[in-house]
Amino acid sequence: MKKVEYKTTKELKLLTDKNRTEITSFIKKLKKKKPKNLDNIVHNLHDEAFAEFDCLDCANCCKTIGPRLSGKDIERLSKHLKMKTSDFMSQYIITDEDNDFVFKNHPCPFLLPDNYCLVYESRPKACREYPHTNRKRFYQILELSHKNCETCPVVFDIFRELIKIT
Repeated sequence: MKKVEYKTTKELKLLTDKNRTEITSFIKKLKKKKPKNLDNIVHNLHDEAFAEFDCLDCANCCKTIGPRLSGKDIERLSKHLKMKTSDFMSQYIITDEDNDFVFKNHPCPFLLPDNYCLVYESRPKACREYPHTNRKRFYQILELSHKNCETCPVVFDIFRELIKIT
């Protein structure tokens, strides 16, 4: 896999739209076939990409999308910030249309100007796992990953590479 280059979310959205038909067709093919080695292939591509790509150069995810927060995430963040959970929730959290807890604002309220995370050690589970390209049973999140192509240059490049090699 060639070195992943940083792209803005605007660029990624345009590229994803341009490749939507091809990627959607590819996803349908993967769902029918469910290659046994898909996880190994994706995990290797993930490892190769992140050996070269520094999320601190990008932070598109922190700037444009918000994680769904669990009760444990909220407790951990409150404790990290030495706040009462109720105060943390009133200052930072809303309930979205799906009844999930999410941050009130974007970019993430804990994203610093240099793209570092103020609460990195206590960050939400969704942030720890993003962009999900190293999880087991990758075929279960193909649509989510396709959506993540609009935010994460690594995910976009993994899909482009997957299309070439499978």
